Amino acid sequence: MTNEQALTLFRESGALLEGHFRLTSGLHSPNYFQCAKVLQYPRHAETFCKDIAERFRGEKIDVVISPAIGGIVVGQEVARLLGCRAIFAERENEVMTLRRGFEIQPGEKCLAVEDVVTTGGSVKEVIALAQAAGADVRGAAFIVDRSSGRAQFEVPFFAALKMEVVTYQPEACPLCNQGIPVVKPGSRKV
Repeated sequence: MTNEQALTLFRESGALLEGHFRLTSGLHSPNYFQCAKVLQYPRHAETFCKDIAERFRGEKIDVVISPAIGGIVVGQEVARLLGCRAIFAERENEVMTLRRGFEIQPGEKCLAVEDVVTTGGSVKEVIALAQAAGADVRGAAFIVDRSSGRAQFEVPFFAALKMEVVTYQPEACPLCNQGIPVVKPGSRKV
């Protein structure tokens, strides 16, 4: 799928928002990818996740891990397409943790997936969690990379859609200076 085709799916589903947003990273932006709006359509989830699954099919992945909440649907669909398990990590006392009886066995080949990456912080935490459990992390993948190439990982990584999106440090945000209210649409506090 091309970037333009992917953006068309986001626009048609109302998943590409414009305004003044505080991202999970703390940065501010005039654009926000609400992946849940595009992923609510299983055919769109399959379209995006098929690109990810095909990129990592040769790695013979045993388990796909994602950070809750945004990455859960992506992880489930990628795992379905790869024919392996899907698990997710949750924050407990601000630390990414495996709960609900989820485990990773030492030596399992693991793929970390997420819906949107800006700084890559949540994906890096999930990779570290999997490695601490003894996993062989074979890669990371996401629906949208909005980092403009700034998010880097110690494993091979792939994005179905790469888009350069403007971000600002809160103290230097022109939208704040204009008095435009900031909105936090993400799921970090859930």
